[in-house]
Formats: sequence, structure tokens, C-alpha cells
Amino acid sequence: MEVYIADAVRTPRGKAKPDGGLAELSPHGLATTLIDALGERTGIGRENVERLALGCVGQVGAQGGHLALTTKIAARLPEGTVTHTLNNFCVSGLTAIAESANAIAAGQAGLALAGGVEMMSQVPFMADKADYYTAREFAARDRYIPVVLAAERLSVRENIDRETMDRAAIVSQGRAAAAESDDALNASRIAQPSLDRDETVRPIDADKAAALPPAFAAMGEQYAEPLDGEALDYRMTVAHAPPMADGAGIAMLGTREQVANPRARIVAFAEAGGDVRDSLLGGFAAMERALEKADLSLADMDRIEFMEAFAVTIAKLERDYAVDMDKVNVGGGHLAKGHPMGATGAILLSALLDALDACEGRYGLVVTTGAQGVGAAMIVERLAR
Repeated sequence: MEVYIADAVRTPRGKAKPDGGLAELSPHGLATTLIDALGERTGIGRENVERLALGCVGQVGAQGGHLALTTKIAARLPEGTVTHTLNNFCVSGLTAIAESANAIAAGQAGLALAGGVEMMSQVPFMADKADYYTAREFAARDRYIPVVLAAERLSVRENIDRETMDRAAIVSQGRAAAAESDDALNASRIAQPSLDRDETVRPIDADKAAALPPAFAAMGEQYAEPLDGEALDYRMTVAHAPPMADGAGIAMLGTREQVANPRARIVAFAEAGGDVRDSLLGGFAAMERALEKADLSLADMDRIEFMEAFAVTIAKLERDYAVDMDKVNVGGGHLAKGHPMGATGAILLSALLDALDACEGRYGLVVTTGAQGVGAAMIVERLAR
């Protein structure tokens, strides 16, 4: 059974600080604004929703207590709506969408809402204080290292220099700044009363990028044991890292009978696991699997939303894959717009549909990468309406 996307919407991304544009909203309240928007845009009433799945990484405090269930109550979804809150690190939002699509395809669910939300201004990175973050019972190669150190490792192992990463950051910021005045690329971004733009965008030129100091050597000292003597030269600056952000994204999914006028069809989805120390390679593996499943190539993709999980990843994509970079992250990427962890995959899917509509393209690809080797990718086919 084929699964269709009726619509996919997202919030602007706010800076993850107390004075950020979304910081005073609750996570379930932010998600509810998107559920309201989906109903208004599709004409499909919330009384038809059978399933709500939300990805969220920091499931404590404001995001604890089964966030999807809390959102169901806040959004006045039917009592019988099944809810799932899941954590698959930074690919959570795309995993939530794929698992809901699988449930629909298997006949286990009808109309579904799926995506993710992350309010990092309220629940900071690693706020769950998981024992694994500091556990010493594992071999050094299996112990936790922050994803920024995985990015430093990858830049050394892949021989991707600072200048290359600077160029990636400059492109991302420039495209993001230009996209703010492009209504087509923001057609599915739902303005909030307190924020109507992506707040972390900060255009940068080559001189400013070159003047920034390396930013993460001190963190390397904290994780000397799990790094197990591996030499890093700490070439990355803050321009090479996506800012922490608040945000949410939700898609409405169903069969063709349930969704009369869909925006897109899900063609393929794949996930990947990998070496926990090579965290940032999972997205590449998932991308290759999804393309193989669909019997398509990167050349067939009219638009690609590739998660800029640090500048080293987008630089590796450009260097190692036969891809037209003019089709990748046309509205800017994570390096400029920020990374609301569990929401990222859903936000990128929404951005992809806007980009496909803007160019009247057919196929699009979302690629997401998370800590400790997780990755996910989805291919969709835009449907003319």
C-alpha cells in the first residue's frame, strides 16, 4: 500500500536561549500550532487522525511525560488517537514519519500525524544526563563522545581542511539569508506570534570565517579517555557547527483514499547504524540504501535537503558523491538555520516539499545524521496539484 503526504509544515527555528523567539512557548503548544495549520491547509479535520508520533531527544522536564500524548491532549485530537514519542537522536523526526508510514502501509493505522519537536532553550543538549554519557564500563571505542568530536575526527580522517569547511559555512549562511525573502521556499513555514523567520541565520564572509578561532579543543580534553589517545588538530570553528535551536515539524500522512489531494508520495526510506565513533557517516549509508531501494540516483533528485551535521558532512558529500550542489539545501542548511534535534528530519521534509514546488521538480531526498552512528533518509515524489 502506498503512503502519501497530504502536507508537511514547520515552525521557524528560534535560537536556543532564554530570549529566543520561541523560548516562551511550550513544546506541546508549538506542535499544536502545526496541527492546527495542517487542518486549515488540507481541509482534513482532526477528528480523522488515528495516530500521532513525535520525535524528541531531550525527554525530560518540559519535554518529559510522553510528549506526543501531551500534544494529543493540547491539540484536542480524538481520545482514540494512538500516540508514540520516540528518541532516535537527531534523526528522530524522520524516523517518526517513516514508522507512521509503515503502520499505514501495513494497515495498522489510518490518517497519521508525525514529526518532531525540540525546545533546546528549555531542555538543553544532554539534559537527560544519561549514564551512558559518562559510563566507563565500555571499551574506549564504544564509549560516548559528543558529536562535535566525531566531526573533528571525521575532518582529520577524511582530510577535509578548514578552508573547505569555511566555504561550506559561507554558502549555507548566504543561501539562508537570501531564502528569507523567497516566499516559495517558506510556503510551509508557519509563522508564530513571536517569530516569523529563522532566527540563527548569520551571514559570514571569507575574512570573518578565517578569523574565527578553533572552538572545541577544551571538549577534547574532557573526553581524552574515550578518544583513547587519538590525535586531533581541532580545526573546527563555531561557523562549522549548527547552532542549537528550537523548532518543530509535522507531516500529515495517509492512503490515497484518506488524502484526496496529496503533495507527495513516499518512494523509499532507509535507516542505518554504524560505528559509534564515526557518528556522522550514518546519513551517507542511509542515503545510499534509500537510493538503492528506489532504483534511483542522486542525479535523479531535483532537490535534496541534506542535514549539515557540521560542515565536514556537506563537504564530504560534495567531494565524494556525484551530486549537483546547486540542488542541495537551496534555502540554506543547518549551519545557518540551526539544529532542533528531534525535529530536524520533519523540518527538512517540509523544506524539501517547498523546494520541489518552487522548481516544479519530481523527486526529492532528505538525509539526516545523528550521534553514535544513526542515520535516516527518505525519497519522495512530488505530485502536481
